[in-house]
Amino acid sequence: MSALWTIVLLIISNGFMTYAWYGHLQHSDHAPLAKWGIIGAILLSWGIAFFEYVFQVPANKIGFAGNGGPFNLFQLKIIQEVISLSVFTFFALIVFRTERLQWNYIAAMVCMILAVFFVFKK
Repeated sequence: MSALWTIVLLIISNGFMTYAWYGHLQHSDHAPLAKWGIIGAILLSWGIAFFEYVFQVPANKIGFAGNGGPFNLFQLKIIQEVISLSVFTFFALIVFRTERLQWNYIAAMVCMILAVFFVFKK
């Protein structure tokens, strides 16, 4: 059950992270953000990133084998990267709607998924 909670919390965390990192690009023409410029984008991103950590830290605490969880540090990191890539892909294709999924992006994603496979091999 801790594996499932870890993954769910990582998905939520990465949703906030992706929006904090890239959301300001989509909303850069909105009056308050445009008026504040880069400082406004940084402050907004920091505010959003706070919620990333609210979910990321418990996910790692619950999932880490040293705390009784099912994953070692390498496994946690590789899982997080694949989740991050998946959330980003959803964000780029569905939220931004300015990007297209190309063959080389898919090939890179397959390599990342293979990384998860290999990190769990004994």
